[in-house]
Amino acid sequence: MLVSEKIRIDKWLWQARFFKTRSLSAKMVSGGHLRLNGNKIAKPAQNVSSGDVLTFPQGRIIRTVRIEALGTRRGPAPEAQALYFDLTEKQDPVPRNPRYEGKGRPDKKERRALDLSRRDGAF
Repeated sequence: MLVSEKIRIDKWLWQARFFKTRSLSAKMVSGGHLRLNGNKIAKPAQNVSSGDVLTFPQGRIIRTVRIEALGTRRGPAPEAQALYFDLTEKQDPVPRNPRYEGKGRPDKKERRALDLSRRDGAF
């Protein structure tokens, strides 16, 4: 699987299937949202090699991965998962918006229960 000693960071992120397109991975790097071995980088042409640690946001979590191998292509998911070791700690999900307790709007189920209670003469 090793073709060369180094590969561009945007290409590796795309091959490892962290981003759908290479341009999205380049935007993430050039936006300053990625750290390589603890240092912020801002150039998608930055070279990485096996053993480097990457930290970047993906969705609502912060991903931390160690590069295990450099790929030759963007293959299927099992091949992409062999390129890295995930160091991400288990994170609690982001709390939901406040529910209807005088705060926020009721969802569909709560609204139906309110309508039903109003019809029964509770209000």
